[in-house]
Amino acid sequence: MIYNEKYETMNRKDMSALQLERLQHIVKYAYENVEFYKKKFDEIGLKPSDIKTLDDIRKIPFTEKKDLRDNYPYGLVAVPMDETVRVHASSGTSGKPTVVVYTKNDLEMWSENVARIVTAAGITKKDIVQISFGYGLFTGALGLHQGLEKVGATVVPASSGNTERQCMLLKDLGVTGLVATPSYAMYIAETLEKLGYDMDKDIKLKYGLFGSEASSREMRNELDKKLHLFSTDNYGLSEIIGPGVSGECEYKCGMHINEDHFYPEVLNTDTLEPVPDGELGELVITTLTKEGMPVLRYRTKDITSLDHTPCKCGRTTVRMGRIRGRVDDMLIIRGVNVFPSQIEGVLMEMPEVGNGYEIIVYKEGYTDKLEVHVEVADANLITDYHKLEQLQDKIKKNLRVVLQIDAIVKLVEPQSLKRFEGKAKRVTDLRNVYK
Repeated sequence: MIYNEKYETMNRKDMSALQLERLQHIVKYAYENVEFYKKKFDEIGLKPSDIKTLDDIRKIPFTEKKDLRDNYPYGLVAVPMDETVRVHASSGTSGKPTVVVYTKNDLEMWSENVARIVTAAGITKKDIVQISFGYGLFTGALGLHQGLEKVGATVVPASSGNTERQCMLLKDLGVTGLVATPSYAMYIAETLEKLGYDMDKDIKLKYGLFGSEASSREMRNELDKKLHLFSTDNYGLSEIIGPGVSGECEYKCGMHINEDHFYPEVLNTDTLEPVPDGELGELVITTLTKEGMPVLRYRTKDITSLDHTPCKCGRTTVRMGRIRGRVDDMLIIRGVNVFPSQIEGVLMEMPEVGNGYEIIVYKEGYTDKLEVHVEVADANLITDYHKLEQLQDKIKKNLRVVLQIDAIVKLVEPQSLKRFEGKAKRVTDLRNVYK
């Protein structure tokens, strides 16, 4: 089912014309209403009237997270505050949070975009959906909440935490859809198993709407198996809007971007020049319709690719691939680029391995060392030195095939590593710390 056929099945010529019209408007709007953009444009002698084609978007300077922090809290807002109706913000764990504001029209646009992606995932008004994202300044929970209500689904705003209660609600309320980070969904699955719930009789889950952190296809397959559901990826970020930028359909061949509202570019991470469809690069997004806080050419730091070929679902919107990692999360170890999702993909394909893992990078002398702590699936294995050694060697070999470097593997007891109710923090980089 398609929520908005007019835009989701629009032909490429008409979509490009609409995007150009909206790009020209938003550039002029940002220039006239946001001092930050006026200054940026004036510094390089760029005028809004210089944007005559979609390719001219490359004339526009990038916006980065630092710009939002430097203009905290309201320096990038384009309307008087009495015209805004909502404020969201990032966690601010590495300094001041990035604050974003919304007008009433922005919230309506946001709900529309989320309605599209949850419909693509299979959700209808017959579903009961439990949101296990944390509510508050984080955009994920309220963003999905309003879009789900727009399609008529019943929402259970459980928030995150109190996992045993989450399991009780899944059973007692007949929940058919779960919204969570992949790592927290896995924790819920482990808790359901530990508490003895019968996944066929007690739990009615059919759909998993997982997002807010990068994860491997293998992780999603494991979640589908454990929770007996059909999961889809969706993507968004608070600096742009929140969830609703893109989402997978039933064919899982990329996330359809709501490109009538968000113009995507994928650029070479070194040259920042466009790359062809199918080639990995950094995703850059321009908001085309956001009133409260328009954002031009925002560098997301997320690594993905684009695909303009038609999709079997009938949607014609461009699709973005699964997020492979972040430019700033990529680990360079002995000259080799390593993404945590690569390690997760190897581990999740091994039935002898549990769900928890931790990555530690440190220096030994002048040499980078990669250490991976991995939970075993069977606690009895811990006392069998021979089998433990065999599994350790197997993991090391499989990691080397994918990463092209050696890793130190340490096996630990099941469910002994930290679990996460929000975004998982799997990597500890100690290379600037004495070890």
